[in-house]
Amino acid sequence: MSFIRPKFRHPELPKNALGYTVDYYEGALSTLCAGCGHDSIGAGVVQACFEMNIEPHRLAKLSGIGCSSKTPNYFLSNSHGFNSVHGRMPSVATGANLANRDLIYLGVSGDGDTASIGMGQFVHVIRRNINMIYIVMNNGCYGLTKGQDSATSDNGSKNKTGVMNVYESIDLASLAIELGATFVAQSFSGDKAQLIPLIKAGMQHPGFAFINVISPCVTFNNNVGSTKSYDYVRQHIEATSTVDFVPEMTEITTTYKSGVTQKIGMHDGSSIQLHKIAQDWDPLDRQSAMNAVKLSKKNNEILTGLLFMDPDAKDLHQLLQTTEKPLNSLSQSLLCPGSEMLKQINEDFR
Repeated sequence: MSFIRPKFRHPELPKNALGYTVDYYEGALSTLCAGCGHDSIGAGVVQACFEMNIEPHRLAKLSGIGCSSKTPNYFLSNSHGFNSVHGRMPSVATGANLANRDLIYLGVSGDGDTASIGMGQFVHVIRRNINMIYIVMNNGCYGLTKGQDSATSDNGSKNKTGVMNVYESIDLASLAIELGATFVAQSFSGDKAQLIPLIKAGMQHPGFAFINVISPCVTFNNNVGSTKSYDYVRQHIEATSTVDFVPEMTEITTTYKSGVTQKIGMHDGSSIQLHKIAQDWDPLDRQSAMNAVKLSKKNNEILTGLLFMDPDAKDLHQLLQTTEKPLNSLSQSLLCPGSEMLKQINEDFR
């Protein structure tokens, strides 16, 4: 069996503004199980980058360990990439971001990689508000080690062996909101119409953008009784809103159902248009977002869409007042300004 992606593409494939066809954003052929939701998320990343006219070399993919952390190999083969050890992807992302703020940082993780061994790292990457998009491919089980319940497996959910989970689950979306994340969204791997605009918005957000994506494991957690199965998610999904990402200087016409439409401006001039369905939910109010997530959980619903966003938050570079130049481009004169400057610095500590 060959794992090499065929090179033939239809000669009339549409091109983006950079002149690339969508296959330029693809990667190696996936070795995940057929029907895995993770592949759909990867395809969403490909489509988002293609539509946003991102030069692949301007993006860095970072991951840890797990089925989800294998997926960066399956998209954007012309990008930078670093596969870290289990749960430690946020540390690598922090160092890379501090060294070079000019890249777009895309972190890919799983429910085990984030909610178990990597929980401490997850907490601190949020509080530092690193300018990156962090996607969790959440299937509620450990796919690489034959389907044991993960920390996000819901209480009362049954795994493939029929065993019921007796522990309370960790709700990553509500946790991210409570910890101070400045962009929190939730989606379903089978809903590209919602997921792709959220990925676009997360990439443009000036700070830490977290997207928790329910991604059913077709091999170990797609059975009757599982709350992460395709059937269960489709039956219990509830969307906060209809989201459309509107890039700067690009005219897009769209039709919304009756209701209130809100335009949220971004720092680079782009915007998110949000059609509000729930009258008692405000995506710019942290407490309102937390209440909406808790209410949906109480009603056994999976709330998807943009849950919360703070468009005016300061990212790590603004907090630390770092240099705007990548560290590898700093000259000797800037790194070593001389003895007089050193005397002035020492005087400040006296």
